[in-house]
Amino acid sequence: MAYPTPPPDGPDMETESTHLLPPPEDLAFEPHEKILVLDVESVDEMAVPPFSWKKLWFFTGPGLLMSVAFLDPGNLEGDLQAGAIAGYSLLWLLMAATAMGLLIQTLSARVGVATGRHLAELCREEYPRGVGLALWLMAEVALIGADIQEVIGSAIAIHILSNGHLPLWAGVLITASDCFFFLFLENYGVRKLEALFAFLIGTMALSFAWMFGDTKPSGKELLMGLLIPKLSSKTIRQAVGVVGGVIMPHNVFLHSALVQSRKVDPEKKGQVQEAINYYNIESTFALVVSFIINLCVTTIFAKGFHGNSQTGTIGLVNAGQYLDEKYGGGLFPILYIWGIGLLAAGQSSTITGTYAGQFIMGGFLDLRMKKWLRALITRSFAIVPTIVVAIVLDKSEASLDILNEWLNVLQSMQIPFALIPLLTLVSKEKVMGVFQIGPSLEKVAWAVAALVIVINGYLLLDFLVSGVEGMLLGIIVFAGTSAYAAFMLYLISHSGALVRLNLMPPKVGK
Repeated sequence: MAYPTPPPDGPDMETESTHLLPPPEDLAFEPHEKILVLDVESVDEMAVPPFSWKKLWFFTGPGLLMSVAFLDPGNLEGDLQAGAIAGYSLLWLLMAATAMGLLIQTLSARVGVATGRHLAELCREEYPRGVGLALWLMAEVALIGADIQEVIGSAIAIHILSNGHLPLWAGVLITASDCFFFLFLENYGVRKLEALFAFLIGTMALSFAWMFGDTKPSGKELLMGLLIPKLSSKTIRQAVGVVGGVIMPHNVFLHSALVQSRKVDPEKKGQVQEAINYYNIESTFALVVSFIINLCVTTIFAKGFHGNSQTGTIGLVNAGQYLDEKYGGGLFPILYIWGIGLLAAGQSSTITGTYAGQFIMGGFLDLRMKKWLRALITRSFAIVPTIVVAIVLDKSEASLDILNEWLNVLQSMQIPFALIPLLTLVSKEKVMGVFQIGPSLEKVAWAVAALVIVINGYLLLDFLVSGVEGMLLGIIVFAGTSAYAAFMLYLISHSGALVRLNLMPPKVGK
């Protein structure tokens, strides 16, 4: 599909300014909402200025919001189960998975900065309308699944902190109000919102570091778990959960929009490259912090519950109680420390879910509506089914854990429909111009995407084999799986990656 390009600024600009400039109405942030980076207007069009700590501070923020997806309640449950069942043995995989997630997120940021548009908007332009609508539905399903987990996580935290007086459904209603708080805070500027997330992530870090200090995991086993790769047949599902949990489909769309909160002219290569460099640095820092928090949670439960009678029964609902029984008392009961950390994780991730929902819906459908209305619609998609779940499963810990498994599978199924479009677009010169990724990085990115897709495919296959019974249901699942695979193959063939990576001969014209 052809992309409109601006007229060249000079005779040497014709082939270099080939990436898409967004029309004003398609911007993720209105011009008055964008942050003016220090001395950005003085940046030479071609040259990249030397590193500046002050400028890094101005660019810091989008990575914090992005990193919350690595710390949501679903990830925390994966961490605690990995620690309880696999002990310290999967820490190396957690570190590798975070590195893979960092690569994907920096590519998402690169697309947003270089084109001035976010991924959902670019997908609308790149694919036929029917394909674009299918991708939108996949993104919405993934977002709803993630949001249900996040809202339930917040509700569990509120239940804990209220000493059990508030049921889950009440916690869901309280969590739903964050939508309006988010809109209120957004009116005061993006930096205020980013400051809130810095506070919530800091709260998580403090809570789980406190718990780490109370439980005193083994430093030697922690180091061995990081440096010596181990994987057994008994821990394969936990390993799949660790890898699958770090790449969230809605987060890939979100990050490409968040980076547009700073004023960067896509036609000035010096500004674009400078912004990409700073976003890579702040994303790396944010994900290092998220890795440390996930590491703390995993090792806490490895120390306390690996190999004992509670290993197979621990989940997000009862984890706080188990911790309290084993480590309760002290200056501040560990149950409430866990509740505070879980609440910060749930609240921050539900707000980013609302944010992502706005960009996904507006980008794919080209909607023009007020922010409060769009936020209310996207929030309702998750809140309404979550209230039903909370009422039905309020007293059933096992059912909530089963629901969480279903939601993990649901989100895993959607990962290819965020990764493949991202890699397709970031590799295209007509979209990215001179900021198209090179062959080596493209190979690495597709290898990571293939690994994540295969791992999540294993999770899906394992889940279907153990859960599907009866011929009729088997036929329906087979038909659905075939359509799913065909759609994924279409996206891969459309990307042109098989030809560029020499995995398929180019088509010869007649």
